Amino acid sequence: MAGAPQAFETAHPSEFIYISQRHCQDTLSMINVLRKQGELWDVVINVNNNKIYAHRIILSAYSPYFRAMFTGELAESRQTEVTIKDIDEKALEQLIDFAYTATVTVEESNVQTLLPAACLLQLTEIQNACCEFLEKQLDPSNCLGIRAFADTHSCRDLLRAANEYTHDKILQVIESEEFMLLPVNQLIEITSSDELNVLNEEQVFNAVMSWVRYNIPERRKHLPSILQHVRIPLLSPKFLVGTVSRDPLIKSDEACRDLVDEAKNYLLLPQERPLMQGPRTQPRKPIRCGEVLFAVGGWCSGDAISTVEKYNPQTGEWKLVASMCKRRCGVGVAVLDDLLYAVGGHDGSSYLNSIERYDPQTDQWCDDVAPTSTCRTSVGVAVLDRYMYAVGGQDGVSCLNIVERYEPHSNRWTCVAAMSTRRLGVAVAVLGGYLYAIGGSDGTSPLNTVERYDPRTNKWTPVAPMGTKRKHLGCAVYNDMLYAVGGRDEQTELSSAERYDPVTNTWKPIVAMNSRRSGVGLAVVNGRLMAVGGFDGTTYLKTVEVYDPESKSWKMCGNMNYRRLGGGVGVVKLSQSDGHIYSTKDAKRLAEMTVT
Repeated sequence: MAGAPQAFETAHPSEFIYISQRHCQDTLSMINVLRKQGELWDVVINVNNNKIYAHRIILSAYSPYFRAMFTGELAESRQTEVTIKDIDEKALEQLIDFAYTATVTVEESNVQTLLPAACLLQLTEIQNACCEFLEKQLDPSNCLGIRAFADTHSCRDLLRAANEYTHDKILQVIESEEFMLLPVNQLIEITSSDELNVLNEEQVFNAVMSWVRYNIPERRKHLPSILQHVRIPLLSPKFLVGTVSRDPLIKSDEACRDLVDEAKNYLLLPQERPLMQGPRTQPRKPIRCGEVLFAVGGWCSGDAISTVEKYNPQTGEWKLVASMCKRRCGVGVAVLDDLLYAVGGHDGSSYLNSIERYDPQTDQWCDDVAPTSTCRTSVGVAVLDRYMYAVGGQDGVSCLNIVERYEPHSNRWTCVAAMSTRRLGVAVAVLGGYLYAIGGSDGTSPLNTVERYDPRTNKWTPVAPMGTKRKHLGCAVYNDMLYAVGGRDEQTELSSAERYDPVTNTWKPIVAMNSRRSGVGLAVVNGRLMAVGGFDGTTYLKTVEVYDPESKSWKMCGNMNYRRLGGGVGVVKLSQSDGHIYSTKDAKRLAEMTVT
């Protein structure tokens, strides 16, 4: 229709809504700049004569403490200058800065002042960040201090984590200075726990006696109350007769002698035990974790294998568990969050970048783990600060110096600094907060060089070289030292072994294994150093050796079901319970015991 108005149509919406992703950040940043320049602020926080300029509305929106201060009937709500006492000035300044920047740095030098300040200002987010930092710092030398710190500031999750760590690592904890300085109530709290991860009750007795002897004049009066929480009836008769009953501190105290008599009666009168039950007769670790060793994949009878078996130290038996989805030789194995990871390897025809994860509780493997950035066989794998690292290896074309780490919650691998040397058949281990890469081959010849990675600086640094060149060696941390065993040099498979002391930065030889072992797995299981499988130059091995530090010798310790070269090993904690069995000879010795 000529001349008639026509409707205007468009495929686009009639309005455009723009939402800035940077508005809040940019606005707060500019407010902070003005604050730092002393402009447009409306309140001064005075702490220890140090003035911090700020804005009531920002502080009130950020902190319940300040919100109550500035919006209630308190005198501070009408003041332009407010004094806060009993708080660290640097910590307060950091927390006020956080209100404007959403950023705070938690580190060893400030966490003990930052956490109390965050508690005062009711900043749950910062409290959680501090607790998360401290949880990652837990170590046998500091866990008791962190435990007390968490208790003081009512950090329940950190207290629980520190308690669990203390119970689990108690054998190392009792060697620390912190343990010797414990107040008596905390000592009793720890030693009365069912969850102490000890091999036997003798270790608990020795620990409390060491604590008493640290300051006998002040502490001997506490011995009866402490000894009530040692499960003396569960001591071995030999130890009860030869050590406890002869101890001068025990003999000189009537209450302590009564406890020994109680234990004697319990052991000598089994028919009466149902009537004698109590806290001292209950075994520890009713639902604790014992360590079991897994041997994963490898090369056997001319091909890569997928079989997996576990060794139970309590029974001395190897039993097959679920096989991996793929055959893997030269596989890297590590344990993260009590789950077993098998990384890369070679399936007999191709190099792998895939990864599988095993759950011991369900006896199932799954392959939903993100792959590494490149195929890797003869790769070293270890866990540091809850990240899993894959180090070196070969991809079928070249020897690698690439290092990447895996974060399980995001299921992602990210590259970190590369090693200075390409290494396949490299052994890796974690000691003192560092990741060590030990030996291996650069693709041409075996290496004796060692370098370590510092995650704090993202740098690799060389340390002292081994005395022997080794590729496809086994490595583990034992008694705070690195142990390197077996492998192959330029000519032959090796039985020799050596250990590294990080304090002196030196390697020293230890006694050789009974068998030559290249492609050997090395692990520490319930305090025992075990060398698993390998190749002796003629035969693929299924034998296992255990190192005895007292006799300084290796002892044969049974056989796996499968021969394994280049298999991985990992140690996982599983539920177990402890029991005590006494022989007729022990009972006779007990019957002859007298406590004087």
